[in-house]
Amino acid sequence: MSDAESGTGGVVTRRSALKTLGAAAGWTIVPRSVIAGASQTPPSDRITVGCVGVGSQGLRVMMSFLEQPDVQVVSVGDVNAGSDDYSEWGPNELRDKVRKLLGEGHATWGSSYGPYRGGIAGREPAREIVNAYYGTRQRSGSFAGCAAFEDFRELLAKGGGLDAVIVGTPDHLHAPVSLAALRAGKHVFCQKPMVQSFSEARVMAEVSRERRRATQVAVGNQASEATRQLCEWIWAGAIGPVRQVLNWSSRPFWPQGIARPETTDPVPAHLNWDLWLGPAPSRPYHRSYQPFVWRGWHDFGAGALGDMGCYSFDTIFRVLKLEAPVAIEASSTERLPESFPKASILHFDFPPRADMPSVRVTWYDGGLKPPTPEDLDEPALEAEGLLFIGDAGKILCGFNGANPRLIPKAKMAAFSPPAPSLPRSPGNEREWIDACKGGAAGGADFTFSARVTETLLLGNVALRTGERLVWDAVSRAITNVPKANQLMGREYRDGWAI
Repeated sequence: MSDAESGTGGVVTRRSALKTLGAAAGWTIVPRSVIAGASQTPPSDRITVGCVGVGSQGLRVMMSFLEQPDVQVVSVGDVNAGSDDYSEWGPNELRDKVRKLLGEGHATWGSSYGPYRGGIAGREPAREIVNAYYGTRQRSGSFAGCAAFEDFRELLAKGGGLDAVIVGTPDHLHAPVSLAALRAGKHVFCQKPMVQSFSEARVMAEVSRERRRATQVAVGNQASEATRQLCEWIWAGAIGPVRQVLNWSSRPFWPQGIARPETTDPVPAHLNWDLWLGPAPSRPYHRSYQPFVWRGWHDFGAGALGDMGCYSFDTIFRVLKLEAPVAIEASSTERLPESFPKASILHFDFPPRADMPSVRVTWYDGGLKPPTPEDLDEPALEAEGLLFIGDAGKILCGFNGANPRLIPKAKMAAFSPPAPSLPRSPGNEREWIDACKGGAAGGADFTFSARVTETLLLGNVALRTGERLVWDAVSRAITNVPKANQLMGREYRDGWAI
């Protein structure tokens, strides 16, 4: 989606879409009186958004979009009516974020849930937040325009004339929800990883191009200054040709390397368990599956690599102009049939590109790290990091490329960075909003992100087989271990096929 002109294969603008689709698409112009401050952002310039999946991370993302003056959240959807058992980044983190967002008059928000157990989230808390936020911008002090739905399909059909959908569900629902939204004519902002199964990535990219919708994956570092600096430094030859990259993560923070529980738990009254399972095979409910802990299960998540590699590999792909790998090899702690291992090391081999040599990217997780470089004059490698190794030096960064610096420190002190040459970004979310309104495609659109996601998910196939896999990007097949191709897709329950 590089061409943003309507009718030429790019993103259809809001105004042109309204002209061509009109009532058939169910879009409406929101009255100027709906939100105070509309004189600054005319309704015709505002996109209406539905948020599907408003658990802890989905709620954080929803709140960030609420603060965008040209976005109006009109509906929320989640299979959880509301609970206070979500994982947080710290005690009362979600509650305090809500209170700060809503401001004066909302200092006790969330107290009705009683003593602290965990993060408060779900569709009813989300609807309450949206209405309260917009209410603070009304002369009356109240607002009741946000609808809430248990089933995302009902939200798409009745959710307020949506222009766009934000997908914040667990991984296994990313493709079904995003594709349904795209096919309904909506722009889509999707949490990472873009999909959970390799076979879904190409479908997502193709449908987004066919429908000419603006798409973006929630990988903020793609829009960062650091990623641009890394590109400019390495492309200018700061460390010579790069032949090796080391990337290590302290994840998983959730259980992995575990067997399916032998007992069952009662389904919580606030949860529609069947809808939560979605396309995944049916199984009895257990607290080992949700919330948050779903990441470690093959049926629901993508493990540590799928969760965190989306950030770091996005940077690596851009800096080294990568396409598909030619081989992947994995080693790990004990492999179990249904969950990802506790720790792993993976090697991804990429072929030469036009002006760059072949390169090996090595991933470590579960607390494993590469050997400490001999020329590192910092106390030690941090818990997570990224190291580019070239013929003429090394660049050490934070996990997803932040704070790049040549090592040792003397080399950085003597380094004269090239002048900035790449366009800078207004931010990952802002890119998508602008694309929804007819601007250029975002840097993390489904076309680019499909390449990164497919590589990560090939890594997960290698983890499950424990064998070195040779990948043919033309035939899109693993050529040396034919049985491994069976792990490239997944079976969908009746009614959930994409």
